[in-house]
Amino acid sequence: MTNTWARETYRQNAAYVPALGAAVFELLSPQAGERILDLGCGEGTLTEKIAATGAAVVGIDASEEMIAGACARGLDARLMDAEQLRFEHEFDGVFSNAVLHWVRDHDAMLEGVHRALKPGGRFVAEFGGHGNLAAIQVAIRSVLSRRGWTTNIRRYYATETEYAGRLEQHGFLVRQISLIPRPTPLPTGIRGWLNTFERATLDRIPPDELESFLQEVEDLLRAEICDREGNWTAHYVRLRFKAQTA
Repeated sequence: MTNTWARETYRQNAAYVPALGAAVFELLSPQAGERILDLGCGEGTLTEKIAATGAAVVGIDASEEMIAGACARGLDARLMDAEQLRFEHEFDGVFSNAVLHWVRDHDAMLEGVHRALKPGGRFVAEFGGHGNLAAIQVAIRSVLSRRGWTTNIRRYYATETEYAGRLEQHGFLVRQISLIPRPTPLPTGIRGWLNTFERATLDRIPPDELESFLQEVEDLLRAEICDREGNWTAHYVRLRFKAQTA
């Protein structure tokens, strides 16, 4: 998982991400007295919401800065990689919002989640699905290729069938899974989105070429995802599921 997140940048440009987590939170339906693991908790916005139900929640994230923010809220938040979970049959539920597409080794992650859950425990998550942000990804790759630069975009956007099969291979019973189109307004435009979610790409670009790179991507996308009033919309597609251990 990436660990380049900056709290203030995320708040400014991507506060909509946890705000749009209401549906997957409802699917989790945490209960007082349950023990829940929030996988990829960020600075704890949804972790705090889970805790407010009376559940005992542990948040993990690979970003030191995000974990510091979650701890500042008084949450039990720990620096840990999703691919190296260190829990043994102790959670009633594992929850994740807008994180799993960053995970590179899903087999290691799913093995760890299954091990972390009690028998009958549930795994509820939402993340980028097949077709997610297609126009933005094509524009970025196109500009990188034209300039002779290799891409560093590594995200996993699965179909329902593919991911259901993957869950089943790791011993989960899939209770529901679906792809959900979600056009999402970008409050700070495509520049804000790029500066938040494409740091791994932007940080590799020579400083004297960064502005022209951003301008070229912006120009390519303007006709596709920006209206005449200057409002930008990212065409997110989310994969939401609920699975259970036997």
